[in-house]
Amino acid sequence: MNGRHKVHRVVVVGSGFGGLFAARELRRAPVEVTMISRTAYHLFQPLLYQVATGILSEGSIAPATREVLRRQRNTCVLTGEVTRIDLADRTVTSEMQGTITVTPYDSLIVAAGADQSYFGHDEFAGHAPGMKTIDDALALRGCLFGAFELAELETDPAVIERWQNFVVIGGGPTGVEIAGQIAELTRRTLPGEFHHIDPARSHVIIFDAGPEVLAGFGERLSGKAARELRRLGVELRMNTKVVGVDATGVDVVTDGVRSRVEAMSKVWAAGVAASPLCAQLAGQCGTEVDHAGRIKVEPDCSLPGHPEVFVVGDMMALHDLPGVAPVAMQSGRHAAAEIGRRLRGEPAGRPFRYHDKGSMATVARFSAVASIGPLRLSGFPAWLMWLVIHLVYLVGFRNRLTSLLNWAVAFGGRGRSERTVTRSAIRRLGSEPLPRLTSQGDSAQPGAGDATGRRTGVKGP
Repeated sequence: MNGRHKVHRVVVVGSGFGGLFAARELRRAPVEVTMISRTAYHLFQPLLYQVATGILSEGSIAPATREVLRRQRNTCVLTGEVTRIDLADRTVTSEMQGTITVTPYDSLIVAAGADQSYFGHDEFAGHAPGMKTIDDALALRGCLFGAFELAELETDPAVIERWQNFVVIGGGPTGVEIAGQIAELTRRTLPGEFHHIDPARSHVIIFDAGPEVLAGFGERLSGKAARELRRLGVELRMNTKVVGVDATGVDVVTDGVRSRVEAMSKVWAAGVAASPLCAQLAGQCGTEVDHAGRIKVEPDCSLPGHPEVFVVGDMMALHDLPGVAPVAMQSGRHAAAEIGRRLRGEPAGRPFRYHDKGSMATVARFSAVASIGPLRLSGFPAWLMWLVIHLVYLVGFRNRLTSLLNWAVAFGGRGRSERTVTRSAIRRLGSEPLPRLTSQGDSAQPGAGDATGRRTGVKGP
């Protein structure tokens, strides 16, 4: 411990799973904890897609960090974007609305997580939001529900179809979960609510460069998920690379043949990249980052040459561990425990051991896949297991209760409790001038032709 300070100062960067579990582990330690995060909430990221599709409210999965840690007297919470970590001076610099804050530390836990990766095509982000933040989820919610409102006002069948085409880029767990819920939304929730369009005739398409969805779950579970998605009406376009995304559609290449799908609603679920702080730290300590931007760490999650600094969760490259919530939780706790051991004068430097609790993904209502050790489950048993585990990991009794009630509404019936879309969201969605299309001239679209048999006439102001 630095002798200039009476109390050991621990700074935690990030309020996600890694940061929150690290801070909680230090609640009884003789330290001063400062948590710095660019958001004022702890986000339960695995359920973001349910915010986007109207099942849960953002508050249910993103409680205020100050509320979560309010009883932890040794912890201070600061909101700000961390712009620099100085390993030599042992300071963390953050910025919030022009206010610069420099926070010194004796020990540092960096758990800033990962951002969406567009594989060098950041220009896609403006037209295909990812699924990493509350802003992303609310933007997609506005896009999904707003698309039907604007389609209801249209008279051109080809333009209606473009509003009712929904493209998901990426066939991993996030992409499958989003596509499954959009399909259920169009076929179970919205039919009967519109007079001039039929939501059930919407098209939901998954594009993925690989040969199958949920490839990490194995051939058997991947096949079951694919069959369930097709049963819901989701079109799977595998071995297809997305090469262009703009306001009105996507350009794809399949077997060397380029084509286009017109769609106003797109979501990117194809990849992640670690926080840019990894590259900054790597440059200071002389280590490397991997292909996903994660920094290589010592077996105890510390930085090479800097045992006082720990990098955990999605930011660390260690034993090819996946970027999933349990890794963040366990590595955050491990880093905090290492700090505690050092302060007590106990041997430190214990290697991090990850206890794999398996992988799960929902496909639709009452349908999921789960891979837990040698156990492979699908259908209702996997879905029930998914429900229980996610309920347990939600932070706060109130959030668990409200989520359970909303799930009862969404899965037991046909309703969605969180469908509010602001006027500004719809205005943004409809602000792009739309070239008029004809169904004859849009042969690349799936299901070309008149989808509605609706009225004709001139659209009013």
